[in-house]
Amino acid sequence: MHFIKLPEYNSNMKYTTILLLLIGFAFSISAQQTINGSIIHDGIQRDYILYIPAIYDGSEDLPLVLNFHGFGSNANEQMFYGDFRDIADTEGFLLVHPQGTILNGDQQWNVGFLGNGNTTDDVGFTEALIDELANLYTINLDRVYATGMSNGGYMSFLLACQLSEKIAAIASVTGSMTIDTYDACNPQYPTPILQIHGTSDSNVPYDGNTTSLSIEDVISYWVNYNNCETNPTTTALTDIEPSDGSTIEHIVYIDGDNGVTTEHMKVIGGGHTWPGSVFNLPGTNQDINASMEIWQFFSRFDINGIIGTTSVNEFDNRQVTIYPNPTNAKINLSLNFYEELNYELFSPRGKKLIFGTIESSNQVIDLSNLPTNIYFLKLNNQVFKILKSN
Repeated sequence: MHFIKLPEYNSNMKYTTILLLLIGFAFSISAQQTINGSIIHDGIQRDYILYIPAIYDGSEDLPLVLNFHGFGSNANEQMFYGDFRDIADTEGFLLVHPQGTILNGDQQWNVGFLGNGNTTDDVGFTEALIDELANLYTINLDRVYATGMSNGGYMSFLLACQLSEKIAAIASVTGSMTIDTYDACNPQYPTPILQIHGTSDSNVPYDGNTTSLSIEDVISYWVNYNNCETNPTTTALTDIEPSDGSTIEHIVYIDGDNGVTTEHMKVIGGGHTWPGSVFNLPGTNQDINASMEIWQFFSRFDINGIIGTTSVNEFDNRQVTIYPNPTNAKINLSLNFYEELNYELFSPRGKKLIFGTIESSNQVIDLSNLPTNIYFLKLNNQVFKILKSN
């Protein structure tokens, strides 16, 4: 469970976004918009908040990311807490924050918690929402992804089990699979899975409980279903922010059917939080930006598996050395191969700051004008964390 109070929309904003939606049929959208919408499903009004990036003009089918809130939270809070908006602007995808229903005073998703009494059809609502947005906007239906925090992570796993024909990949942050979800899981397609979870999570215990699988059991299920290699590659990520009290191991099971992977970012000592969030609650790991990691994971796959002909391993097996890191001015990129690669440097919130093309096996990138912070350097589908110091 995760609950934080964040800014609410005012009535003027709601009126403005509705007006923009109406005129959007006559004029191309030329700036990012936040739209409050709703549909009727099973006789219930179901709400959502849609974020449309500035790049959207209706001429190209864009991916869609569903970002589900946690138990007791809501769509507006998740939009700020697990924030993808800057990334949507730079990478070009539509971002929707569905709203759960209220039961016993708590906003939630029906994922089969024992004794909960929730009978809402949230899988059906999600499918109807995807169809509705596809009717209103030009969406690449081969690239629809689901992610979420806590109860929203459970919801993402439920979709992987029951709506895999429409969900290209899922990522759960501090969620798991309920026993009901596991028992009824019937995916129709190999599904790329990314699980981000803290070992010190007291809300959704890493080792499981009477209603939820352990995280190791969740990963084991998807490794087996996806037919991945059973011996993973484990990488200890750089402890960029030692003061956060946690470190991360990235555990990757490769070579699943259709090239999919099953991955786990194990936050050792991490709590029930969204890594890299600007809301730096106790137990929050700051070595990664979970939103960035999730999008980089999603961007490798569509409903048919890995996108393109170059496998993830092909790039991983080439050596990229970045030094010095931390740096107070410039970083050097030393490559043991030559290939023209585009690079992009992002802020912790996913805003693109610097971009260019690597034109030799030794490239220098000047960061001297940037303030002290953690940054993320993207090369192809790989993301490297850079610490800029004084």
